[in-house]
Amino acid sequence: MKLEITRNLIARDLDASDPADLLTHVLEAAFELLSFEGNDFTWSSWSDAGEALAEVRSILAKVKNGDLPERTEVAVLFAPTGPIQEVGLCSGWSDAFLAVAERFDYADRKLWGKR
Repeated sequence: MKLEITRNLIARDLDASDPADLLTHVLEAAFELLSFEGNDFTWSSWSDAGEALAEVRSILAKVKNGDLPERTEVAVLFAPTGPIQEVGLCSGWSDAFLAVAERFDYADRKLWGKR
């Protein structure tokens, strides 16, 4: 399993000066994880990889264009028992998901404030 984007994100120092950049990297890591051939989407809200990747790609495009998506649009993806975690649990990369979700939580606090 090649996890170049995910590994770079996890190794990266958390930098509060640009939380939107951190969110971009978090979404790219999620995209990378969801792209693995053989992922099991059975327990997620997505029917398959195409649907999952389209949703993440759409949110990522907003962030890259300088638009901050609604918090819930992104937060639900990284929530406990959310769709990305469900795919990770069924597909063998739950530890990688948890590390990425931790980075999301940091970006979440910086972008949308403490919830």
